[in-house]
Amino acid sequence: MGTVTKPLEELIQELSPRLRGEVRTFVEFLLSRHTRSPKRKLRQDWAGALKVEGYTGVELQHLASKWRDE
Repeated sequence: MGTVTKPLEELIQELSPRLRGEVRTFVEFLLSRHTRSPKRKLRQDWAGALKVEGYTGVELQHLASKWRDE
């Protein structure tokens, strides 16, 4: 493209106040969608929660696979 484009700020200034509001809402949406949440420490308090009637997690996986095939 050989044409020179206007800076984004200039293009926004050419919009009506209502459309500028829509641009603001859209930009805020984009920012919220791409903002990283703070990293948390990995919780492992769930460990051992799969112990049902003495089965291990691997044994439960095998049983579930068997039940699906029946």
